[in-house]
Amino acid sequence: MSKRPERQRLERDSIGELAVPARAYYGIQTLRAAKNFPISGIRARPVFITATAMIKEAAARTNLSLGLLDRKRAKAIIRAASEIASGLFHDEFIVDVYQAGAGTSHNMNANEVIANRAIELLGGRPGDYSVVHPNDHVNASQSTNDVIPASLRVAAIISSDRLVRSLKGLSGTFRKKAVAFDGIIKSGRTHLQDAVPIRLGQEFGGYASALESSVERLTGAVMRLKRIGLGGTATGTGMNTHPRYRKTVVRELAAVTGLKGLRTAPDYFAAANSMGDFTALSGALRDTATELTRIANDIRLLSSGPATGLAEITLPAVQPGSSIMPGKVNPVMAEMLDMAAFQVIGNDLAITLAAGAGQLEINVMTPLITHNLLQSIEILANATSAFDRRCVSGIKANASRCAAYFEGSTGLATALNTIIGYEAAAAIVKKAQQGNRSIKETVLDAGVMSKDEWTRLMQPRRITEPSLPERPAMRRKRRRKG
Repeated sequence: MSKRPERQRLERDSIGELAVPARAYYGIQTLRAAKNFPISGIRARPVFITATAMIKEAAARTNLSLGLLDRKRAKAIIRAASEIASGLFHDEFIVDVYQAGAGTSHNMNANEVIANRAIELLGGRPGDYSVVHPNDHVNASQSTNDVIPASLRVAAIISSDRLVRSLKGLSGTFRKKAVAFDGIIKSGRTHLQDAVPIRLGQEFGGYASALESSVERLTGAVMRLKRIGLGGTATGTGMNTHPRYRKTVVRELAAVTGLKGLRTAPDYFAAANSMGDFTALSGALRDTATELTRIANDIRLLSSGPATGLAEITLPAVQPGSSIMPGKVNPVMAEMLDMAAFQVIGNDLAITLAAGAGQLEINVMTPLITHNLLQSIEILANATSAFDRRCVSGIKANASRCAAYFEGSTGLATALNTIIGYEAAAAIVKKAQQGNRSIKETVLDAGVMSKDEWTRLMQPRRITEPSLPERPAMRRKRRRKG
């Protein structure tokens, strides 16, 4: 049975006519963009659609309060925009993320969907723009050039809140593990070689602190996004806006979004052409991704084995690790985190290049910046949360393995530096290696110190924290023995 052809409606724009699906809320300009840009199959992220709708609602409220839009149309536009912000009609946003420069296609997609929904609310038929017009009414007092950067600011602020919570959750889990593992001493490693002892809890505490610093950098970058350039319109001059529009629309946007600290941009020309606030956030995301990569790789290394690696910690088994090797379990959550972090680092490069490619009054590369920045925030939040829940929270320490490495490490000889000096301690290390014996055995056999003295010297907290040098009396005693 043949499929019945979909009903169409005919719409017109400055280029000509085009048949649009009769039931579609989008219109002719959206359809042209969809036909022009069949690039990736990736559409705008939901949070960006929501942010754009919030800005349209704030603009309509402002235009109503300033007498620039009649109450009937304004109320319909406000309701339609609010519905989209709540998650409705997102499937009507059909434009690819790789689209016309500056994001004109996305802005018009929003204008047309809101206009046609508003027309419907007023009892009209979609496409009858004499009732509500996408440009004249929905886009009143606006331009793509101030709407898109402002939408990205709002979307990034909203998205970053979840990322910050995910990072705080992961750092908190590491902090709990640091407390639980505080009494477990192990060999430290520098250059992947034995180094002075460290407590496993100190190692995990370091991870927590690094993530806390990442949160500080992120929150600082997010604060700069709260400078809103709405009212700059096409080039920053504010052409076609009411003198009170700028302050009013930011106040309305704060009310619509619930975001605190929103304020007018200090310079509307910079707000239109500079992507500096976005590259700052992207840089903070890149730095966070770098920290997470380092931590994930440490977790992979510390859990390596279990028979032929370090195996100082054990990770929870979340899935079989091999299609051919029975019983194999891999550090899959850490591997996933690495891949997500690498994508964020790559996105940062794309954002940096796009930010530098703007000319004069606007940056036409904002669609690329928008897609990459919001993707980075989303995947980093998801990956961090999953890594926390399905890996770090279930990590167990292998205390006996840590103790064995500690006792066999040549790094213990460093504790002898303040007692017998660096050169003599180096000789002890050499002798231990030649005899395939531990530093403890070599020291005791050489009569450098007694067993009691060794035990006192090697107390876990004494050798893993700042401490006073060995008592002079003990050093004199050993010199007499020599």
